[in-house]
Amino acid sequence: MNTAPTSGAERILEGLDPEQRQVAQSIGAPLCVLAGAGTGKTRAITHRIAYAIASGGYAPNHVLALTYTTKAAAEMRSRLRDLGVPAVQARTFHSAALRQLTYFWPSTVGGPAPDLVDRTLPLVAQAMGRLHMRADPAALRDISAELEWAKSSMILPEEYPLAAARLSREGVAGFEPRTLSRIMTQYEDLKTELHLIDFADVLLLTASMIQEHAHMAHAVRSQYRHFTVDEYQDISPLQFRLLRAWLGNASDVCVVGDAAQTIYSYAGADSSYLLDFTKEFPRASVIRLERNYRSSPQIVQVANAVLARAKEGRDSHVELRAQRSDATRPLVVGYPDETAEAREVAKSIAELIRGGRSASEIAILLRVNAHSERFEDALDREGIAYQVRGGQKFFERREVHEAMSALRAALGAGGGNDPDVSRIVRDVLSSRGWSDKAPEARGAVFERWASLNALVQVADSIAEREGASLRDVVAELEERREAQSAPVSEAVTIATVHAAKGLEWPVVFVVGASEGTFPISYAKTDREIEEERRLFYVAMTRARDVLTVTWAAARSEGAKASRKASRFIAGSFDHRDEGAAERTAMKRTTGRRGARIFTTCKGCGEALTTPGEQKVGRHAGCGGEESAELFGKLRAWRRERASELKRPAFAVFTDSTLLAIADRAPASLEELHQVPGVGQSKLTQFGEEVLAIIAEAR
Repeated sequence: MNTAPTSGAERILEGLDPEQRQVAQSIGAPLCVLAGAGTGKTRAITHRIAYAIASGGYAPNHVLALTYTTKAAAEMRSRLRDLGVPAVQARTFHSAALRQLTYFWPSTVGGPAPDLVDRTLPLVAQAMGRLHMRADPAALRDISAELEWAKSSMILPEEYPLAAARLSREGVAGFEPRTLSRIMTQYEDLKTELHLIDFADVLLLTASMIQEHAHMAHAVRSQYRHFTVDEYQDISPLQFRLLRAWLGNASDVCVVGDAAQTIYSYAGADSSYLLDFTKEFPRASVIRLERNYRSSPQIVQVANAVLARAKEGRDSHVELRAQRSDATRPLVVGYPDETAEAREVAKSIAELIRGGRSASEIAILLRVNAHSERFEDALDREGIAYQVRGGQKFFERREVHEAMSALRAALGAGGGNDPDVSRIVRDVLSSRGWSDKAPEARGAVFERWASLNALVQVADSIAEREGASLRDVVAELEERREAQSAPVSEAVTIATVHAAKGLEWPVVFVVGASEGTFPISYAKTDREIEEERRLFYVAMTRARDVLTVTWAAARSEGAKASRKASRFIAGSFDHRDEGAAERTAMKRTTGRRGARIFTTCKGCGEALTTPGEQKVGRHAGCGGEESAELFGKLRAWRRERASELKRPAFAVFTDSTLLAIADRAPASLEELHQVPGVGQSKLTQFGEEVLAIIAEAR
C-alpha cells in the first residue's frame, strides 16, 4: 500500500532521484532493491523508513533495520536521527538476536543464558588437543573459518563430509573433511560443557527459540513488524532462517543488495536469496538503482566492462550509469617485480601529495594482507604516513584508551562547561604526547601522534557546533568506540579489498593484479573465479577520481618474469583509444626492442641494479648536475600537460624517465624512442614537445 504523504513526509523525499524516491514511497509490502556500487542505497532505505514514519505508515518502535557491521548500524542510526526518526532500532543480526536470546532465555530454557565466547581459536585448539591433534596459528584460523562456514550454512558436523564432497571442499590446512567433522563435534561438545555459545549459536538458538516457544514468537513479532535488511547479497542460510523466524507469516520486509558485490561466499554468504527474493515473496516489487554518484565515468566504464565478461550471473548485475563529469582515465601499470611495484606506487603517492592531494584521500588495496609489508616499507622510505585497516582497532590502541580516560577525567574535574572545547582537548592530549607539529620520526612514534591527532580533529569538528562542550566530545568518542567507527587519520590507507568493502577514496591503487594473486591461486572452479572477478569489481568501485591498477611480472628483483597481468584486465581497460600502449608500463621497465638500458654507472663504473638507475645510466649522486636544469624544465612541462589532460603527472612520464631524458638529451625522435619509458604512444603524443624543450635548453 502507498500511504498519502503529509507535507513533512514530502520534504523527506526532496533531493532523491526518481528511483530512490520510488524506493522511499514503496512501503507496506515486500520490496527488493538491486543497488549498484555508489548508487545511494543507504540514502534510499533510510529515507524509506523516515518517509513511512512521517506519513503514518510505520510506528518507529515497530521497525528493525538490520546490517552486518556495527559501523554500518551506527551510520544508519545517525542518518535516521538526521531525518528526525531517532527511535528506530538499527542493529546487526547478532546484536538484535543476542538481546532477544538473553532476555527470553530464563523463560524458555531456564536459568542464565550461556556466556558468549568472542574468540573461537583457543576453543578450537582445545578441541583438537582432546583429539591429540595440533595446528599452527594460521591453520587454526583456517579451521575456525571452515567451522564458521559450516554453521552459517546450517551444516551439522556429521553432515559435513558429504556436504564438503558435494561442494568440492577438499579439506583445510591439511585436514581432510572427516577429520574436520571430528574437530567440529568435539568443539560443540566442549562449548556445551563450558556453558558457552559462539556468534553462530546466537543466531541459531534465537531462531529455534522463536519457532519453538509461542510466547516468545508473539512478543518478538508484536514488537518488530517492519524489517529492512542492508547488504542482502551477504545473507547466509542461518541468517535467513532467523529473518524468517522474526517475520513469521508477515512479509513487510525491504532488502537491498548487489549480486555483483557478493564477496563473502567463503563465510556462507549466498546471493541467491537476493536474486530469488520474488520467489520467496511473490508480492514483492523490484527496483533497480543504477545511477552511480561516486566514481568518474571512466572508472564506471571499466568496472562495467569487468562485470560484462563474467561467465555467469551477468543478467543479475546492475549496469552502472555514471552521473559525474569526466576525470582521469584509469591506468594499468606493470612492473618487473614486486619490489619495483611497491617502490613506484609509493613514489606516485608522494607525487600526488606534493601536488596537493591529502594522504587520507589515497588508498592501496590488496588481495591478501600478506602483501602489505612491502608497501608499508616503501611508504616509510618516502616518509608517508599510513594506516593498515584491519590491523589493531583504533579504539583498542593503548594511546587512544589512555587519551579517552584522560578526557573523561577532565570532564569529571569540571571541564565540561568551558566553551573552548578545542583548547581543552589540546591541553589534555598534550600531556599524553600530542603536539601541534607532526614528529619527524616515522613508525611507532608517528602512529601514536597520528592517533592522538585524530582525536583532536574530532574535537575541532564538534567545536564548530553551537554550544559544543567537552561533554559532547566525550559522548561522540564513546559512540564511535561502540560502533568501531575510527576517525579519519591524515594517512594513506592500506587495506585488503574485503576490508575496504563499503568505503571509498578519491584515489585508489589496486595492487598485485597478476594471475595467481588476482584471481588468487586457489580459485579453481568457475564459481570461485567469478567471486574473484566480483572482488576486483569491488576494488575498482572504491575509487572516486583516480584509479591505478598495478601488477608485477616476478616476485623478487632479478627473478624470472613468469607472471601475467590478471585476466580481469584484458578487454576491460584496453577496449578504448590510444591509451593501451601507455598503460602497459612493462615496456618502460623490461627493455622493449630499441630501448637502451645501461648496466654500469657512467660516473663510477659500478653495476646499476635498479630499473630507475638503469634508465638514467648512473647512481644517484654520481654526476648529472649538468642535466638538473633540463630536468626541472621537463618536470614543469609535465605538470602543465598532466593538468591539461586531467591525469596524474606520472601518467605522462615518471621522474626516472624524465631524468633519463635529461641525462641523454636526445636530438631526434629515434633517439628519444630509445629511452626506456618512452613508448610509441608517448613518442607520438609528447615527442615533439620534449625535443623542443631539449633544443631550447641547448
